[in-house]
Amino acid sequence: MPKKKRLSAGRVPLMLFLCQMISALEVPLDLVQPPTITQQSPKDYIIDPRENIVIQCEAKGKPPPSFSWTRNGTHFDIDKDPLVTMKPGSGTLTINIMSEGKAETYEGVYQCTARNERGAAISNNIVIRPSRSPLWTKEKLEPITLRNGQSLVLPCRPPIGLPPPIIFWMDNSFQRLPQSERVSQGLNGDLYFSNVLPEDTREDYICYARFNHTQTIQQKQPISVKVISVDELNDTIAANLSDTEFYGAKSHRQRPPAFLTPDGNTSRKEELRGNVLSLECIAEGLPTPIIYWIKEDGTLPINRTFYRNFKKTLQIVQVTEADSGNYQCIAKNALGAIHHTISVTVKAAPYWIIAPQNLVLSPEEDGALICRASGNPKPRISWLSNGVPIEIAPDDPSRKIDGDTIIFSKVQERSSAVYQCNASNEYGYLLANAFVNVLAEPPRILTSANTLYQVIANRPALLDCAFFGSPLPTIEWFKDAKGSALREDIYVLHENGTLEIPVAQKDSTGTYTCVARNKLGMAKNDVHLEIKDPTRIIKQPEYAVVQRGSTVSFECKVKHDHTLIPTVTWLKDHGELPSDGRFTVDKDHLVVTDVSDDDGGTYTCVANTTLDNVSASAVLSVVDVPNPPFDLELTDQLDRSVQLSWTPGDDNNSPITKFIIEYEDAMHEPGLWHHQTEVPGTQTTAQLKLSPYVNYSFRVMAENNLGRSLPSEASEQYLTKAAEPDKNPTAVEGLGSEPDNLVITWKPLNGFESNGPGLQYKVSWRQKDGDDEWTSVVVANVSKYIVSGTPTFVPYLIKVQALNDAGFAPEPAVVMGHSGEDLPMVAPGNVRVNVVNSTLAEVHWDPVPLKSIRGHLQGYRIYYWKAQSSLTRNRRHLEKKILTFQGSKTHGMLPGLEPFSHYSLNVRVVNGKGEGPASADKVFNTPEGVPSAPSSLKIVNPTLDSLTLEWEPPSHPNGILTEYTLKYQPINSTHELGPLVDLKIPANKTHWTLKNLNFSTRYKFYFYAQTAAGSGSQITEEAITTVDEAMASRQVDIATQGWFIGLMCAVALLILILLIVCFIRRNKGGKYPVKEKEDAHADPEIQPMKEDDGTFGEYSDAEDHKPLKKGSRTPSDRTVKKEDSDDSLVDYGEGVNGQFNEDGSFIGQYSGKKEKEPAEGNESSEAPSPVNAMNSFV
Repeated sequence: MPKKKRLSAGRVPLMLFLCQMISALEVPLDLVQPPTITQQSPKDYIIDPRENIVIQCEAKGKPPPSFSWTRNGTHFDIDKDPLVTMKPGSGTLTINIMSEGKAETYEGVYQCTARNERGAAISNNIVIRPSRSPLWTKEKLEPITLRNGQSLVLPCRPPIGLPPPIIFWMDNSFQRLPQSERVSQGLNGDLYFSNVLPEDTREDYICYARFNHTQTIQQKQPISVKVISVDELNDTIAANLSDTEFYGAKSHRQRPPAFLTPDGNTSRKEELRGNVLSLECIAEGLPTPIIYWIKEDGTLPINRTFYRNFKKTLQIVQVTEADSGNYQCIAKNALGAIHHTISVTVKAAPYWIIAPQNLVLSPEEDGALICRASGNPKPRISWLSNGVPIEIAPDDPSRKIDGDTIIFSKVQERSSAVYQCNASNEYGYLLANAFVNVLAEPPRILTSANTLYQVIANRPALLDCAFFGSPLPTIEWFKDAKGSALREDIYVLHENGTLEIPVAQKDSTGTYTCVARNKLGMAKNDVHLEIKDPTRIIKQPEYAVVQRGSTVSFECKVKHDHTLIPTVTWLKDHGELPSDGRFTVDKDHLVVTDVSDDDGGTYTCVANTTLDNVSASAVLSVVDVPNPPFDLELTDQLDRSVQLSWTPGDDNNSPITKFIIEYEDAMHEPGLWHHQTEVPGTQTTAQLKLSPYVNYSFRVMAENNLGRSLPSEASEQYLTKAAEPDKNPTAVEGLGSEPDNLVITWKPLNGFESNGPGLQYKVSWRQKDGDDEWTSVVVANVSKYIVSGTPTFVPYLIKVQALNDAGFAPEPAVVMGHSGEDLPMVAPGNVRVNVVNSTLAEVHWDPVPLKSIRGHLQGYRIYYWKAQSSLTRNRRHLEKKILTFQGSKTHGMLPGLEPFSHYSLNVRVVNGKGEGPASADKVFNTPEGVPSAPSSLKIVNPTLDSLTLEWEPPSHPNGILTEYTLKYQPINSTHELGPLVDLKIPANKTHWTLKNLNFSTRYKFYFYAQTAAGSGSQITEEAITTVDEAMASRQVDIATQGWFIGLMCAVALLILILLIVCFIRRNKGGKYPVKEKEDAHADPEIQPMKEDDGTFGEYSDAEDHKPLKKGSRTPSDRTVKKEDSDDSLVDYGEGVNGQFNEDGSFIGQYSGKKEKEPAEGNESSEAPSPVNAMNSFV
């Protein structure tokens, strides 16, 4: 079974792989070789003095090497120190200081040597130092007092430790002190204040030093700082406390920047290559200065430059010699700017250009060791052989030293050794071991046989052929046992034997053979290559915007090689999904329910196989109404205005469109918030107009497209000073409630509008038409004042003025009112009635004098009623009707009167108090009108030639009836109306008999009454005279006569012949439209008997009217509704009209000719015919 080896471009970067390929060949451990150091402790080794000291030194070689140590340049005999032990098969030392001994005893420089018969390798000089965390020195710290606005530096000066401690400032509660552009910590640990504020006053400024190696924290004594505002200094303090007794002597007033660190205009900075260059400038000034950085004659490196500590520190990582130069920091505020120049020089400890590599040579071969390093200053190169300076090492005729290179020629087995190259300057050193191993070995292939490589299509394939041999073997590759070696125009052959296929395709699949040859022999190995389809995401997750609390789903569909099994993983912000039940993952989807703000971010679908991985990401934006604003602050506090500022809350991914500001008046309306103003969403301050004597609190709400935030916390309260009222009461009115008073009312000011304590009102009044002076009275905070003893309904001038303890409001406006009203004293005169028609009358009257109205004229009111009949003399209650006419109108219309009636009316004037006396009753009569329809009409006692009509008179005759009019006309069997007969009947009649009518005939009657005014509405009715029994019996006799029965049989026989002919023609393929129409129209001729009346369906021509159904009434317009079918045999052709017309019966049933039929089941007045007889029979 071949071993599988999968190549994943995502896991093994190609460049790293190639770097490994060009490194020196590894000598198999079963072959003789000099020692090689594989692990050692760092050069500068700081140890924890509370733990045992472990100094590492591991090496390999054949035979296994032995180990020895030097300490401070002399042999370290570990056997003589019972606290020191060496790990078996290793050079690692363990010094047991936990039981006894001190770490300081073992400080020094240690070096390990690993030696066997082929040479000796040495380690770096390992400097052992125990870490130190000394205590702060005792010192007495005096409290610091300074004025508002001065600068301040709080020194830290931590104890010198090993390694240096990490510095931070905290208070007694172990809370870090807030830092800003104004307050920040310097690189040396001091705390710098560009200018102090009163809130900087505190007694617990504490500097802490954390020593990581010993995991201890040391604390400096707390420093007390008190910041005093100049306004707080009274005359006594100012007289007894000179400026020099304050911290510093600078003024608290605004000033341009000055540097607190570094000193002077220029300074110098030296840094080593590869380290982090940190430059610092901290300035004081008021306002707080802002720091800017530039590099003279150059630009700052974009990807390696970072700003720290509010831009007061400039950092450049991985600094190089090219970063040397002059850097300038500029401090600027509104009053000026200063700059400081830092000259930077980058030095370099030695670093490798070419480090020496192990060298394997066969006897008589040539070779070289190269040791090339650089640095600033340039390092010195020195060589050692087996740990001994090469100048005093045993001589080897095969080697020659040429500066940084040792050249070997025609080496022998005794030439094997370990060489050390040392490159050093004042900033450090490099030490590298490289052996020369002289061997004669045939080729061997180290890669496992039949290794299986699986590679994704269109990616590089790297097939290993690790080998060894001395002399160095040559490598060739073959595919599928073909005779010719693979060429480098398609493939890449690396020095370490690896075969690279730059772009592997499906046809690259196969078996590859690696062959290694040298003069001592040959070796080969087979490996196998399979090419797989790449994994692809065919449906990627998409960007989503959802509101908080909703559900979102991301889709991720993957297509992959059928031999690979993918695993799909979802990540959030490149980390694992939260362990929350709201996140569910199925085959292709990630679903997040009840989305919260924290769920926003980038969601990535990662599809992994053993060979490749692909990913696709989508951003989830969680939107919602904004979070409430916070940090409300009131500034610029004036009597009538204040500036409110705030910090917006999170907009929850939907931009804030506006801020709404509300206020509360805690003095007058606590707990009630009012709208103050609105500002755009880009604004975080607002200038607010204020009213006097209001205890204001403010709150702010933010609004975006999804809605409005919760209110912010309320601001601090601000009480404005009292002032006189700005306005007077509104809605001032003067109306009397009694004839002798004047009630003055107004809408009082609310507490917010009072502008101060002691709100009152000055009420003033005087008669409008008199010469009296104003009468005034001051009342408490009420809304009404009553003036008594006034004349009735007199106009008054009124004004109401607000005042409080601070003064009067502006002069109020004057309004007019009236004292109380009384009932009118005079009735309207000269009332006249003009009857327009039988239902409408017009009334006129003369207006009453204004003085007699004694109030506001509301209008005139007419009372009218229908008088008792002089004939009936009944005692029923009279129903009076009322019509009111607004204003000063002197006429009006009375609608809805009854004709031919006796009416009375009177007129009254109306004011705000009520009605005045009524005018004298005025009587009038309405003329006759047309009557209503007779109450009923019935037709009784029908005979062969007569009908009797009975009726009741109209319910509303509207006059004296003069006569009745009766009109009637016959209706024949086709519902056609006959001639109209007009008959006049005396008014005193209630019945009438009509004679000489046709028997068995329907008649329609029209009946109405008349007065002198005209004809009234008519009532209609229909009736039928009775049937002549002798004629009816004759018709039945005809239907039973023998000749008639024979005729009907002949007709039936002809119909049967016709049907046979049609059937034959249809079987011959001829067109038979009757059948087609029957199928299409569902002809009622062949339908079953109707369930409702037991009759058969009937045919009728499209032009003919259908007969009335049994029990139906013929409409008065003589129209009859058609039945369901309009088909007839005439429509079908076939010569029907020409064949069956002997007695007209067939034609009457199926042709288009009209046939009269009886109505309402009564027989026709026409003579009977065979056709009718057949119809009755059927």
